[in-house]
Amino acid sequence: MPMNIKILDSQLVSQIAAGEVIERPSSVVKELLENSLDAGATEINLEVVGGGIKSIRLRDNGSGIAKDDLKLALSRHATSKIQSFDDLEQVKSLGFRGEALASICSVSRFKLISKVADEAVGWQVASEGESVELSLQPSSHPIGTTVEVNELFFNVPVRRKFLRTEQTELNHILEIIGRLALGRFDVEFLFKHNGKVIWSLPAAKNPDDYIKRVGEIVSKEFPENAYAIDFGSDSLRLTGWISQPNYTRSQPDQQYLYINGRIVRDKTLSHAIRQAYQDVLFQGRHPVVVLYLNIDPTMVDVNVHPTKAEVRFRDSRLIHDFVAQGLKDALRVTANRDQATTAVSQEPKGYISDVQKPTAPLYAHVEQVSIYEKPAPALSTVDPNDFSLKRDVWRRGIESENFARTNKKDTIDDAVIYCSAKGRGVDTDARQNLDPSFSPPLGFALAQLHGTYILAQNKDGLVIVDAHAAHERINYEKLKELYNKSSILTQTELLPISLTLNNTELNCVEANSDLLQKFGFIVTRSSQDSILIRSIPVLLQDADVEQLLKDVIADLLAYDTVDSIIANSNKILATMACHSSVRANRKLSIDEMDTLLREIEATEHGGQCGHGRPTWVPFTLANLSKLFLRG
Repeated sequence: MPMNIKILDSQLVSQIAAGEVIERPSSVVKELLENSLDAGATEINLEVVGGGIKSIRLRDNGSGIAKDDLKLALSRHATSKIQSFDDLEQVKSLGFRGEALASICSVSRFKLISKVADEAVGWQVASEGESVELSLQPSSHPIGTTVEVNELFFNVPVRRKFLRTEQTELNHILEIIGRLALGRFDVEFLFKHNGKVIWSLPAAKNPDDYIKRVGEIVSKEFPENAYAIDFGSDSLRLTGWISQPNYTRSQPDQQYLYINGRIVRDKTLSHAIRQAYQDVLFQGRHPVVVLYLNIDPTMVDVNVHPTKAEVRFRDSRLIHDFVAQGLKDALRVTANRDQATTAVSQEPKGYISDVQKPTAPLYAHVEQVSIYEKPAPALSTVDPNDFSLKRDVWRRGIESENFARTNKKDTIDDAVIYCSAKGRGVDTDARQNLDPSFSPPLGFALAQLHGTYILAQNKDGLVIVDAHAAHERINYEKLKELYNKSSILTQTELLPISLTLNNTELNCVEANSDLLQKFGFIVTRSSQDSILIRSIPVLLQDADVEQLLKDVIADLLAYDTVDSIIANSNKILATMACHSSVRANRKLSIDEMDTLLREIEATEHGGQCGHGRPTWVPFTLANLSKLFLRG
């Protein structure tokens, strides 16, 4: 039997609407904090009891709400932040839907006290759900606003029953406060829980204050393991901090993304970050980032989600490419600088030198771009002298196929080392002729440990290099360069290699034969259950070809569609590079080890292999002295 359509009771409508905005105490905190920030507050005091379930009290020194507007402020669809459709097209405030206070007071015992500059006294209005008629009363109050929210969901027991423990709700509130505090360094935040001060964050006045707040909210270790970035133009600009590849987490829970000051969750930006780090992160790990994207408000729609947590870009591809390329170039520049400086000041756990700590703004700049143009890939730095340090000393050789050394003026700045796959390395006798002050970043090889690690000495101490990981990065970068030029060199097998596959694998090979050829493999079907491998990439001539091709086929199956395969081509190349690299327990001569060191110095992102593992770790003399209690 059909049910009759009826207009819902106004109180029920309000509670349903509240459910879209108010999920838990942290939702209340978010809405109140955003209102305070939009009101121009520079000091915000927040006190909660029982994880915000029992009470939430926020006081700010913002512009306040006039007496005549107090009642209206608790009405649905009432706001001072937008007046017309044109305002909606370029929203600059954090809150604008006009439902926050109405939703909060409909599910709590609510009190609002406020005073504006041109009124003699403040005024207050109170409500319990929507069952009591609002009445204005005078109240002694400084300029600004105080909001008290008690017994959240007291009149919606079903919602209250699904709230979590006090500690869980507190953690959600801390997350909200932290994210908003990272978006407004100019505002002082004081947060208390059950009478205890949890956070006291004074307004930041200089770069050191910025970094101190970032360390308080993100983690104490983050500033020591991060790079500051700043690139783009006035119409499209990205600033903030990104973690170095060795500082990661198992989840992307410490990625703070802001668009025009608004904290957001955005798939476009998240994917751009993953793409920028894909060559330097260990599988399943996620970087830590605090990023601020400033964009023309007309180019982004912030009105696509009830809680304003998601946005939609007018040109998502432009934004994606801008962020991905900018971060990728910043990582490349800083990685090269790390390699050149070798981090003399750090403990063994890290290798960011003092020059690279974002305790003062050290930025990598992309050339200025128009909002309608693709980002330029070239980067420079604010102060080139910070890391120009003999950067030209370690450039890749193109003209010579041998590993040669020149020393025109017996100075490190004029020493040029050329590297190539066929290079021989600096032989041990030739080392005697080097200027004593000349020391490459990774030094010279001393010995090989357990057939796996190269022990090298540089001017600062000891460097331990994972030979396989280093060789893997070298081959990976070479394969990428050749793949992008569609020029991976192949060699024909004198006797084709027969490989037995199952039906799924055989179908995959036949469907992707052209793509396999671009990767350097020429294969043909030889029987109902086997193929012949006729050609392989020259760089992989020493690899276990059968196992390599099986792994490549597994990657092709994992990425399913041709578009997905092409998008994930770097992962397939990483698999190929891994198979082509020096294996454990392979004895290397001193010359071979030196050649490998010079190659990794000349390779982009040389600090990590294609899977994100470190390729080398430094131990300074100071660190070694500490280990042996020498002072």
